[in-house]
Amino acid sequence: MSGTRRVRRSPGAAIASSPWIVVSIGVIVMVVLLVIALGAARGRRPYADVPAPDPTMSLPGLPPPATTSGAAPTSAAPAAPGLSPRSTVLPSRPTRTPSGAIGGSGRPLPPPSASPPPPPASPVTGRYAVVSTFDGGFIGEVRMVNAAASPRGWTVRVTFSRGRLVTSWVESAEQGTADFTDGVLTYRSGVDVQPGASVTLRFHFEGTGTTRPAGCTVDGSACSGL
Repeated sequence: MSGTRRVRRSPGAAIASSPWIVVSIGVIVMVVLLVIALGAARGRRPYADVPAPDPTMSLPGLPPPATTSGAAPTSAAPAAPGLSPRSTVLPSRPTRTPSGAIGGSGRPLPPPSASPPPPPASPVTGRYAVVSTFDGGFIGEVRMVNAAASPRGWTVRVTFSRGRLVTSWVESAEQGTADFTDGVLTYRSGVDVQPGASVTLRFHFEGTGTTRPAGCTVDGSACSGL
């Protein structure tokens, strides 16, 4: 029919007249999204499969710090594997217990031993005297007597703060040995003095300024006559 006009339908009208098309498209989209989600889930590893760290795991070569009862723990320096750490605690030194204190057994310690008694006086005694004086010097002597019951040797020491010794000798007896050092004349007998006998040591000094010595002894005992 020439007078009849055809009416064109728009795509939206066609889709609206056929709702099953919209449902089919939605189903297809959901299937595609589900396939993508499943593929992504398979590519990931669940956190539950990862093994948890062992709480008891410790580093090698690090021993646990040692603690003592009643004391705070101290940090120890790390040691290399296979090597034992050296102790930094110094050994305690023994302490001395003062005299009279209580010892470890609870008993008081004995007092220290007394000093040994002085040796007995020599049986050979001496007497100091001045024989003669002159300008600048003098001659003195020490006369010794042996009070023992047996022969005895002797040693005389005469001290002057200044001056010099000219000579020394023993009267009418065998001579001994003399030494003059730092103002001290030391004379040792050549022969022993018999029991009850006597012997005289004489000496010539100059520049002493006095005839009285600062010291005079026979075998450690002081001379008389000073």
